[in-house]
Amino acid sequence: MTTMKTAPTATLARAAALVPLLALAACAGSQRFGGGPVTNQPSYGQPALPSAPPISSAPVTSEPLPPPGGYPAASAPPAGAPLPGPEDPFFDPSVGGAAQGQPLPQAGQQPEQLRGGGGQIATLGQSPTTAPRPASRDNMVGGWTAREATGGSCRVQLSSTPALDLYRASSSGCANKDLQKISAWDFRDGEVYLYQQGGTVAARLRSSGSGALDGAVTKSGASLSMSR
Repeated sequence: MTTMKTAPTATLARAAALVPLLALAACAGSQRFGGGPVTNQPSYGQPALPSAPPISSAPVTSEPLPPPGGYPAASAPPAGAPLPGPEDPFFDPSVGGAAQGQPLPQAGQQPEQLRGGGGQIATLGQSPTTAPRPASRDNMVGGWTAREATGGSCRVQLSSTPALDLYRASSSGCANKDLQKISAWDFRDGEVYLYQQGGTVAARLRSSGSGALDGAVTKSGASLSMSR
């Protein structure tokens, strides 16, 4: 009878010992599958990255460009002063004349003229020449030297004084009799007409482009030229 009572008692003792273990397992399972917060555990194969610092924006300011030579606006040299040399911290070799420390020309200052070895000022190009004036009636007024076909010369004066529809003219020292009778002249279509008394044309001449007049005596056809 004693043996039959001992077996159930041992079974109950083992069941009582398993109750706490079952309770702990139930609690662990409820925490695993419950709605509690889930945190990402760091992986042991990769190091955790540090958090980036916050970005702060600096205020935007404007500053005028520095003058030639590399100087800031607040440290710019006065006008006419030499630009910085190679030993200056603001030296800028791209600015012309800065490498030699030469001052830049001021506003309104003329550039230096080129000078030769003897101190003479060099000039470029050819010197201007006086262009011949175009032929016109006003350009024909004055004294002329007439050269006749015989080789002789005389003087012909063309005046600006009107004489009816023409202008007064005179001659002196001419060997040709037709030229001796010149009393008037006119300029038409680029030609000079010399008239005798009574309105007969004594000679006709045209400008040659060099300031001279070339033509011929009307009656005889002898050559005639006039120059200043």
